[in-house]
Amino acid sequence: MSAANQTRPFRVVIACGGTGGHLFPGIAVAQEARRRGWETLLLISSKQIDALAVQGHDDLRFEKVPAVAMPSPLSPAMVKFLWRFWKTRRQCLELIRGFGADAVLGMGGFTSLPPAMAGRKLGLRTFVHESNAVPGKANRMTARFCDTVLLGLEACARHFPKARVRVTGTPLRSSLCDPVDAGEARATFGLRGDRQTILIMGGSQGARGVNKAVVAALPGLAAVADRVQVLHITGPGDAETIAPEYAKFPGLTAHVAPFCQRMDLAYAVADVAVSRSGASSLTELSAFGVPTILVPYPFAADDHQRRNADVFTKEGAAIAVEEAEIGEGKLGGLLLELLGDAERRAGLAAAMRRLAPRDAAARVCDAIAEK
Repeated sequence: MSAANQTRPFRVVIACGGTGGHLFPGIAVAQEARRRGWETLLLISSKQIDALAVQGHDDLRFEKVPAVAMPSPLSPAMVKFLWRFWKTRRQCLELIRGFGADAVLGMGGFTSLPPAMAGRKLGLRTFVHESNAVPGKANRMTARFCDTVLLGLEACARHFPKARVRVTGTPLRSSLCDPVDAGEARATFGLRGDRQTILIMGGSQGARGVNKAVVAALPGLAAVADRVQVLHITGPGDAETIAPEYAKFPGLTAHVAPFCQRMDLAYAVADVAVSRSGASSLTELSAFGVPTILVPYPFAADDHQRRNADVFTKEGAAIAVEEAEIGEGKLGGLLLELLGDAERRAGLAAAMRRLAPRDAAARVCDAIAEK
């Protein structure tokens, strides 16, 4: 039965825990679903990032399930993994059945596999969303239990040759869609209106290599502190070590935080950004048209961050550099060069906006609702 002709609210379970790249798009889908009168249940993990990301979303229902990343098939840890996986799948069966779900959507990662398997066992329509240009092994496995694979990027379609695929884009949280006052944004972070702002971000879990490169660049940035300032989102693990490095340069206006609940304000004040190339970050940066230097995580599964970056650099929407190329203060030079080239920044911003997904959350919900 379709969502349109149900006598009770349509109910969808959204498995989205583990990273901000899964959580935030999952929340975006839940927000769109609620606007349609649907009921939602979001399955998340016990990780710190999940606890941080769900703050301020009291209108949504969350349930924690264990995250079960699969080790190497030949690893002795496989026995423990199989036991935990079976328990998680059983818990998901109970939650999904108790919720009375009509459909199950996984937003990626191993948090999505047990719910998808449980949904299939219960005879429900099942979906998985892949945001990246190259799918991880978890989504390759999860796709086998799904009716449709939803994609953030067209480039990913070739990796699911036997599946039914649909390109929806990667959903964007509603909080990132509202107009932002630049003055309010600067005041929130204690930034000045007469200086160009550099946004440093590594995704919800941080980026240690990028953080170290920024620390090495601080002397060069401090030398032009009358023209630039920094908004640095370090990730939860690095804030305590990075903040003291900025304190060595009191003349450089900077705001350093482990996490940011108001990324809409952060993007609004950014003249340029430095970011990993996770799909969720790229979606948000493109929505705001932020000229960005991408530093793909060199150890990402299947090298998917470099593939993501390739999609954007080929369209002239971003600059990509290797992590090995930005040490010893070199990142500062790249940033100052970009800040000094208004024409290039404008070109990058325009290309970024062209790649921004349109109504991705609505498209995901449309796919779920269709027969």
